[in-house]
Amino acid sequence: MQRAAGPAFTKANGPKAGGKTPPGGSSVLLARTYPGQVSDETPQAGDLLVRIGAIMFLVGAVATLATVMPLFLGTDPLPSVFYAVCMLMGAGFLVAAAGVIRSAVAQRRQAEAASPPSASSAT
Repeated sequence: MQRAAGPAFTKANGPKAGGKTPPGGSSVLLARTYPGQVSDETPQAGDLLVRIGAIMFLVGAVATLATVMPLFLGTDPLPSVFYAVCMLMGAGFLVAAAGVIRSAVAQRRQAEAASPPSASSAT
Protein backbone atom coordinates (compact mmCIF):
# COMPACT_ATOMS: atom_id res chain seq x y z
CA MET A 1 0.00 0.00 0.00
CA GLN A 2 1.43 3.39 -0.96
CA ARG A 3 1.09 6.63 0.94
CA ALA A 4 -0.06 9.77 -0.77
CA ALA A 5 2.73 12.13 -1.74
CA GLY A 6 3.00 15.50 -0.04
CA PRO A 7 2.16 16.68 3.45
CA ALA A 8 -1.23 15.65 4.77
CA PHE A 9 -3.12 18.09 6.94
CA THR A 10 -6.58 18.38 8.36
CA LYS A 11 -8.66 21.34 9.39
CA ALA A 12 -7.55 20.79 12.97
CA ASN A 13 -3.80 21.14 12.45
CA GLY A 14 -3.81 23.37 9.34
CA PRO A 15 -1.25 23.52 6.56
CA LYS A 16 2.44 23.14 7.32
CA ALA A 17 4.84 26.06 6.99
CA GLY A 18 5.28 26.96 3.34
CA GLY A 19 2.11 25.12 2.38
CA LYS A 20 -0.36 26.37 -0.18
CA THR A 21 -3.24 28.63 0.73
CA PRO A 22 -6.72 27.13 0.75
CA PRO A 23 -9.01 27.51 -2.28
CA GLY A 24 -10.28 31.03 -2.64
CA GLY A 25 -6.83 32.58 -2.45
CA SER A 26 -6.97 33.86 1.11
CA SER A 27 -4.79 32.54 3.86
CA VAL A 28 -7.56 31.96 6.37
CA LEU A 29 -6.81 29.97 9.49
CA LEU A 30 -8.31 26.54 9.20
CA ALA A 31 -8.07 25.79 12.91
CA ARG A 32 -11.25 26.56 14.80
CA THR A 33 -11.32 28.64 17.94
CA TYR A 34 -14.76 27.46 19.08
CA PRO A 35 -15.68 23.81 19.62
CA GLY A 36 -18.84 23.94 17.50
CA GLN A 37 -20.02 25.66 14.36
CA VAL A 38 -20.18 29.43 14.51
CA SER A 39 -22.95 31.22 12.67
CA ASP A 40 -21.91 34.09 10.47
CA GLU A 41 -25.47 35.41 10.13
CA THR A 42 -26.23 38.84 11.47
CA PRO A 43 -29.20 39.10 13.81
CA GLN A 44 -32.35 40.16 12.01
CA ALA A 45 -35.12 42.38 13.29
CA GLY A 46 -37.27 40.45 15.73
CA ASP A 47 -34.71 37.77 16.63
CA LEU A 48 -34.25 39.12 20.14
CA LEU A 49 -38.02 39.19 20.71
CA VAL A 50 -38.28 35.55 19.63
CA ARG A 51 -35.51 34.50 22.03
CA ILE A 52 -36.98 36.46 24.94
CA GLY A 53 -40.43 35.06 24.17
CA ALA A 54 -39.09 31.51 24.09
CA ILE A 55 -37.42 31.95 27.48
CA MET A 56 -40.59 33.44 28.95
CA PHE A 57 -42.63 30.56 27.51
CA LEU A 58 -40.29 27.95 29.01
CA VAL A 59 -40.36 29.61 32.46
CA GLY A 60 -44.16 29.71 32.28
CA ALA A 61 -44.31 26.06 31.20
CA VAL A 62 -42.13 24.97 34.13
CA ALA A 63 -44.31 27.01 36.50
CA THR A 64 -47.43 25.40 35.03
CA LEU A 65 -45.97 21.94 35.60
CA ALA A 66 -45.05 22.93 39.16
CA THR A 67 -48.58 24.13 39.92
CA VAL A 68 -50.21 21.01 38.46
CA MET A 69 -47.96 18.50 40.25
CA PRO A 70 -49.61 18.94 43.70
CA LEU A 71 -52.87 17.73 42.14
CA PHE A 72 -51.26 14.44 41.17
CA LEU A 73 -49.12 14.08 44.28
CA GLY A 74 -51.90 14.88 46.74
CA THR A 75 -49.96 17.65 48.48
CA ASP A 76 -50.93 21.18 49.41
CA PRO A 77 -51.29 23.61 46.49
CA LEU A 78 -48.50 26.09 45.80
CA PRO A 79 -48.82 29.80 46.67
CA SER A 80 -50.71 32.05 44.27
CA VAL A 81 -47.45 33.60 43.05
CA PHE A 82 -46.81 30.42 41.06
CA TYR A 83 -50.15 30.81 39.32
CA ALA A 84 -49.15 34.33 38.31
CA VAL A 85 -45.85 33.03 36.92
CA CYS A 86 -47.85 30.59 34.79
CA MET A 87 -49.10 33.59 32.84
CA LEU A 88 -45.59 33.97 31.43
CA MET A 89 -46.34 31.06 29.15
CA GLY A 90 -49.00 32.96 27.24
CA ALA A 91 -47.11 36.25 27.41
CA GLY A 92 -43.97 34.57 26.07
CA PHE A 93 -45.94 33.15 23.18
CA LEU A 94 -47.24 36.62 22.31
CA VAL A 95 -43.76 38.19 22.54
CA ALA A 96 -42.30 35.48 20.28
CA ALA A 97 -45.16 35.90 17.80
CA ALA A 98 -44.52 39.67 17.75
CA GLY A 99 -40.85 38.94 16.96
CA VAL A 100 -41.80 36.65 14.08
CA ILE A 101 -44.17 39.28 12.67
CA ARG A 102 -41.51 42.00 13.02
CA SER A 103 -39.00 39.78 11.22
CA ALA A 104 -41.46 39.06 8.39
CA VAL A 105 -42.25 42.76 7.93
CA ALA A 106 -38.54 43.63 7.84
CA GLN A 107 -37.85 40.91 5.25
CA ARG A 108 -40.75 42.13 3.11
CA ARG A 109 -39.45 45.70 3.22
CA GLN A 110 -35.96 44.50 2.33
CA ALA A 111 -37.30 42.47 -0.60
CA GLU A 112 -39.34 45.42 -1.88
CA ALA A 113 -36.32 47.72 -1.66
CA ALA A 114 -34.16 45.25 -3.60
CA SER A 115 -36.66 44.62 -6.40
CA PRO A 116 -36.76 47.04 -9.35
CA PRO A 117 -39.86 49.20 -9.72
CA SER A 118 -42.53 47.73 -11.96
CA ALA A 119 -43.49 49.33 -15.28
CA SER A 120 -47.05 50.02 -14.15
CA SER A 121 -45.92 52.28 -11.29
CA ALA A 122 -43.67 54.40 -13.54
CA THR A 123 -46.21 56.58 -15.37
